[in-house]
Amino acid sequence: MRALTWQSKRTVTVEDVPSPRIEQPSDVVIRVTSTAICGSDLHLYELFGPFLTKGDVLGHETMGIVEEVGSEVTRLTPGDRVVIPFVIACGDCFMCARGLTTQCETTQNREQGTGASLYGYTSLYGSVPGGQAERLRVPLADFNATKVGHELPDDRYLFLSDILPTAWQGVQYAQVPEGGSLAVLGLGPVGQFAARIGRHLGHRVIAVDPVPERRAMAERHGVETLDLVDDAVAALRDATDGRGPDAVVDAVGMEAHGAPGAAAAQAVVGLLPDALARPMMQQAGLDRLSALMTAFDAVRRGGTVSLSGVYVGTADPIPMMTLFDKQVSIRMGQCNVQSWRDALLPLVEDPSDPLGVEDLVTHRVPLDRAPEMYELFQKKGDGCIKVVLEP
Repeated sequence: MRALTWQSKRTVTVEDVPSPRIEQPSDVVIRVTSTAICGSDLHLYELFGPFLTKGDVLGHETMGIVEEVGSEVTRLTPGDRVVIPFVIACGDCFMCARGLTTQCETTQNREQGTGASLYGYTSLYGSVPGGQAERLRVPLADFNATKVGHELPDDRYLFLSDILPTAWQGVQYAQVPEGGSLAVLGLGPVGQFAARIGRHLGHRVIAVDPVPERRAMAERHGVETLDLVDDAVAALRDATDGRGPDAVVDAVGMEAHGAPGAAAAQAVVGLLPDALARPMMQQAGLDRLSALMTAFDAVRRGGTVSLSGVYVGTADPIPMMTLFDKQVSIRMGQCNVQSWRDALLPLVEDPSDPLGVEDLVTHRVPLDRAPEMYELFQKKGDGCIKVVLEP
């Protein structure tokens, strides 16, 4: 089959690779109909080479049609249409029973000291082949595959794989009081959905992003926006009686604009041999913290900062005195996708499309064009906000 593979830093190619097969009786194999490029895929494209092997199949936002079914699968049959959460979990362990599927004790990567296995996301998370491919093996399929109908287009369902529940969790973790204010930093795909979810839940939402096309998209959904070149912190305070917003969702993460020192350190680590780079990243890694520091500065005293953007640094300087003095609460973590399915499925199937899931994709291309789309998405060119690949 054809699949998008990692080759080296900023180099991905579509290659012929072995087709997946049933390996465990709880597996299914699906024919992929839509798969998206996620902002966190760009971390693999740019930074995570030391934890990747040449030829690894990427991608973790996937849906399609069930083709093969393992002997222990009871809830799925060939022909079913399914969305695949990026998190692989068992549904039965101590952590899954508490809704913490990203900490699943069945698929947890204990040798790496990390949580549940993820599709297409490095040796840190199980080296599981990803879904930017013509077919995908789905382990523990009865719990992980979300069965959906055949009537609505893929765009109604595809984002249940990652970015929609990630945004939903981010807003839930933000603990915005009734009638309160929410700032969203970054209007990439997760930020777009976080802002819309905030509006759907009745909050005032102010979003910050440097890209005009992203701000325009958010404004179509009732979101107030600010350009990053503005004094964002001062503007957020001015808009909220001088206090700052009740909560801030950081939907940017470790590759924020600015922070030239951290960016240089990341570049240096990227030049090291993998055997040296891996421990450097695990023990002394640095993130670009511009967005995070803006969130800490902007949120009102006693407010909450919710992190949806990915951070991986182990030596990041954090302003503990400020956080303690302001009594800031911080919530974060990989999204427990399976825990939010029941809340989100009725919203994506609502004919009125209240979260605007059909107003996000800016580029839809065949799988063979994935390499150019990675570059375009990273550079935010051509108004690129969300790319869907069709194998």
